[in-house]
Amino acid sequence: MKVLILCGGQGTRLREETEFRPKPLVEVGQRPILWHIMKLFAHHGLREFVLCLGYRGKMIKDYFLNYEAMNNDFTICLGQRHSVTLHDAHEEQDFRVTLADTGEETMTGGRIQRAARYLDGDTFMVTYGDGVANVDITRLLAFHKSHGRIATVTAIRPYSRFGALEVDGADRVVNFAEKPQIEGWSSAGFFVFNRRLLDYLDGDSCILEREPLERLTQQGELMIYRHDGFFFAMDTYREYKALNDLWDSGQAPWKVWAK
Repeated sequence: MKVLILCGGQGTRLREETEFRPKPLVEVGQRPILWHIMKLFAHHGLREFVLCLGYRGKMIKDYFLNYEAMNNDFTICLGQRHSVTLHDAHEEQDFRVTLADTGEETMTGGRIQRAARYLDGDTFMVTYGDGVANVDITRLLAFHKSHGRIATVTAIRPYSRFGALEVDGADRVVNFAEKPQIEGWSSAGFFVFNRRLLDYLDGDSCILEREPLERLTQQGELMIYRHDGFFFAMDTYREYKALNDLWDSGQAPWKVWAK
């Protein structure tokens, strides 16, 4: 099964790190956040990836073209008998990564449509290149298969960005909760789609999260997989720091491949 990762956005809210590199290459624990996302899927047996590139996509291509040299000791023979011998073996064996240029300004639905030629089989996954989680991908796929609809989105209970106040009629605060969990559910990405999704996509300006998912909702074809575990999207410098602090502390909940 192929996993499409949306890697084309400009990451404008994290401009401190994305001015000169795409957000999927912003590092958490000296590894691109993209690497962390791919390691989660590989832990569940999914090692075929299609990266939908846009903003500074050539840098992501360079990262993978140089991956073997950067992650192994090697011996190089210079001259006419040029050769490179790799020593040891990194843990990302058998990852198959397709790097697809999907346009500088293309929207999320358009990127999937452009990369569709690399899909095979009836089912594929899609997620964003800036969010880490400890989603049980195996259970997610089993849930998707069980209901038979076109689409499944992983849903989380979000937390408020601000403290919540409960106030009485005299404007006296009777309860204060620092960034409480909000009622309802929000999308965390980690989508599972049937190929029929492609019929809902319409050109580079197509935004997956708008018309396609709205139509699927109206038709009863979108289901949610409830994820009560860890999820964290890296949108700002503060969130970048928080993820690195978790990694450095040895308490990164998304590092399921090492447990």
